[in-house]
Amino acid sequence: MTAQHDVFTPATLGPVTLRNRIIKAATFEASTPNALVTDDLITYHRLPAAGGVGMTTVAYLAVSPGGRTEGKQIYWRREAMPGLRRLTDAIHAEGAAISAQIGHAGPVANAKSNKAKAYAPVRFFNPLSMRFAKHATRDDIDDIIEAHANAARMAIDAGFDAVEVHLGHNYFASSFLSPLINRRTDEFGGSLENRAKVARGTVLAVRRAVEKAGTPIAVTAKLNMSDGVRGGISTEESLQTATWLESDGGLDAIELTAGSSLVNPMYLFRGDAPIKQFAGAFKPPLRWGIRMTGTKFLREYPYREAYLLRDAKLFRAELKMPLILLGGITNRETMDLAMAEGFDFVAMGRALLAEPDLINRIRADGAARSICNHCNQCMATIYSHTHCVVTGSPSPVNSGI
Repeated sequence: MTAQHDVFTPATLGPVTLRNRIIKAATFEASTPNALVTDDLITYHRLPAAGGVGMTTVAYLAVSPGGRTEGKQIYWRREAMPGLRRLTDAIHAEGAAISAQIGHAGPVANAKSNKAKAYAPVRFFNPLSMRFAKHATRDDIDDIIEAHANAARMAIDAGFDAVEVHLGHNYFASSFLSPLINRRTDEFGGSLENRAKVARGTVLAVRRAVEKAGTPIAVTAKLNMSDGVRGGISTEESLQTATWLESDGGLDAIELTAGSSLVNPMYLFRGDAPIKQFAGAFKPPLRWGIRMTGTKFLREYPYREAYLLRDAKLFRAELKMPLILLGGITNRETMDLAMAEGFDFVAMGRALLAEPDLINRIRADGAARSICNHCNQCMATIYSHTHCVVTGSPSPVNSGI
């Protein structure tokens, strides 16, 4: 176990120094109608940066057009670079660092919206897009891994301080790790060692690209501890994967997450399951389907502070590398608990959506409490403009580039 830290002291994340140990987690912004940076997206990240976080994480920057969960999301390309540089400059001006979450959505990708093929370990039906993801060949896998390396190179050019490789939520790499989804019989299926090849290969490709570029940025990963689904990724297998990732030496930290975007997203969020609001974000007949079967997809789990801590402590006990605790961190007491348990950083999502200046409030008054009530109605806004329905924050800005 690492030594206990003060959450408000500066901290090193690989080659980068953050002003404190608090990270704004990657959460879909729905602020890029043309798959390009807008003033709205900049405001979305500038507010928590001005509000005191050490680093904010931009989601979701797909490594290819077909890797998006829907067609309005940014993917790495030359046209996106000026806006991304404007974004990183704005965050740096507030004294915070900025990370780019890079990944491929795999079976979660919306092939219809993207107008591009989606890929999965095996042919897989996505009910949200009403399309099948294609069985990924060895060449497809190689192309997607190389696309991650290219994204890391472009992130450096755009001024990012870190990249977060998405290995969670049954996206591409995570779907290979899942024994429920990955029914392959070749070198990428069967044993965990085989199923982990995509995740490990992706991280090492990103690390090599960063080292070759010669500009020091941090490389982190978001990794599922468990899918929360019978037959999916288990804590035991994930711990072995994390051990391999540590020994490979490609990462500066791991952010521990949970849940499946395909089957059980509420396993990550906890709290109320906004079935009616979530269904309202879609057109019929999908809207009707979600309303009828919503309790199976959006299962309800009681909210409690630090709700992923129990599983995360298993990883902390086995790993020496820095770990980022996510899930139910809304006040100074929980932050201090995370530090006491040996975690190096904490990541926050919904609480900062409700109050972008929450960190400054907590720093000024250790007894300050978040106003987030875990209603999760913000989940239904990720298809239009992500915001807190309680506070209305952050407010949209319509102008952009």
